[in-house]
Amino acid sequence: RKQFNLPSWIGPSNEGFIFPDTYNLPLKPNAVNVLKLPINQFTTTLDDLAFEDRAKALGYKPYDVLIMASIIEKETGYESDRPIVSAVMINRLRINMRLQTDPTVIYGLGKAYDGSLSRADLMRDTPFNTYTRQGLPPTPIAMPSEAALAAAASPGDSKALYFVARNDGTGASEFSETLEAHNRAVQRFILKKP
Repeated sequence: RKQFNLPSWIGPSNEGFIFPDTYNLPLKPNAVNVLKLPINQFTTTLDDLAFEDRAKALGYKPYDVLIMASIIEKETGYESDRPIVSAVMINRLRINMRLQTDPTVIYGLGKAYDGSLSRADLMRDTPFNTYTRQGLPPTPIAMPSEAALAAAASPGDSKALYFVARNDGTGASEFSETLEAHNRAVQRFILKKP
């Protein structure tokens, strides 16, 4: 790890700090040089985003914001939703509400995940299950993109505590401030009831 000049706050996991992108490699690359490209891009991206300063301004450790970014990466690919998903996580953490994000459950299930989540899966306790455990999982669950890192470091201005995929082909989510509004959104977008 020392040979890669990673920030000192990076945790014990190898997850989260290899920047996802396309890289040009020499014809006969060695493993260290191959790893240096995405790791260097990761640290450059963090510097460009002033990631550590923004994390501290939010009142969180940079590693915690990296974990949030990894969850955002898995929760949505819809560009304008990322900052609001970030705000939902911050809002929930501030009031000690469980994050209850499916991607953390899936990560915790590992090879036991068969492509669909059951109620039993959501209740199966692992260190990554944010339905059964308070706060953030112990490590990142994915390699976050620049957009997810930026959203985690600069959450949107929203009081939303809930969101659900609209399932309308756009990839967008419906955000709600109350459980009642969220339940109506679930009825409309997931259960397809008016």
